[in-house]
Amino acid sequence: MCALEARDERLARWLTDHLGLRDVTPGRLLGGGNSNVTQLVEHRDGQVVIRRPPDNAISASAANGVRREYAMLQAIAGEVRVPRPLAQCDDTDVVGQPFIVVEFVDGVAITTELPAAYTRDAQTLDRVGAALVDGIAAAHRLDWRALPVRRPSAPPEDYVPRQIERWVAARRKDAVRELPLVERVATWLQAQVPKARASGVLHGDFHLDNTLFDRSAPELVAIIDWELATLGDPMADLGLMLAFWGERAVEAPGFAFVQAVTRDVPGLVSREALAERWSQASGLDASALTFYRVFALWRLAAIVEGAYVLHRNGLVDDDYSRNLEHDVPSLLTEAAIVAGIA
Repeated sequence: MCALEARDERLARWLTDHLGLRDVTPGRLLGGGNSNVTQLVEHRDGQVVIRRPPDNAISASAANGVRREYAMLQAIAGEVRVPRPLAQCDDTDVVGQPFIVVEFVDGVAITTELPAAYTRDAQTLDRVGAALVDGIAAAHRLDWRALPVRRPSAPPEDYVPRQIERWVAARRKDAVRELPLVERVATWLQAQVPKARASGVLHGDFHLDNTLFDRSAPELVAIIDWELATLGDPMADLGLMLAFWGERAVEAPGFAFVQAVTRDVPGLVSREALAERWSQASGLDASALTFYRVFALWRLAAIVEGAYVLHRNGLVDDDYSRNLEHDVPSLLTEAAIVAGIA
């Protein structure tokens, strides 16, 4: 028996013992982010999904993401359209990494193309945009103080300034190339941090690619990939989603595939209109949208530069990390343009 077959057998036995699933067959890997592996598992009565760190995870803390995801799903399932959490396993003898089990949600992850049943026009994409902001607003309007989640060590409303400090320090510590816009945009952000900031549930990486939509109509069925979830400033979620909405400020944008279906569509609903819809649905202020768009682009660039550092140091070598040679500078340039300091 090969190592993969042995691992599948151990996983099947664990799912039978802990969830009572019968005739378990670990199946194909599902598309998703670069941080965790998402695997479909078939059983006699249906399907479930496994989420775990990749086999070649560099950091010993890689499993914290799935643990964080499970805790947040437990807290908000029933209030927000998310997969229902079923089990968590910290025993690395099963599949080599800690993992979580969540329900299978039948939907499509929209990346560079719309589902065949959709028409690519402003009316359809306006419905997609409305579904996105309504869906995440359901999380943002929750009373975070009443949720059974771990409290951050600092006030959630200070999430943004803490993130700026954190990622400036990280890029100063691990620098493999000249990226002057990291410091320049950070200086602008620190000077522009809104005085009034909200607290609430934060997805941490919210955009169209991290959701599932109905295959036949532009309706949201689930928000997925909560590995970066925390309590923080909800506008950070809105800022990222709207930073990728519609036309981008540079000709060859970083992560051009994200929400690519919303570009080059005449009459598309504006970022400002979607922000106002989110504000009404969440009860929160969205007037500082430009700041949060800049923050989202800058933060993403600062975070993923870490993967490029690993690539340059010979620790990883894949299309994702190689493409960061272009994506990171492009994201920083876009942030500077949106901020008006390019």
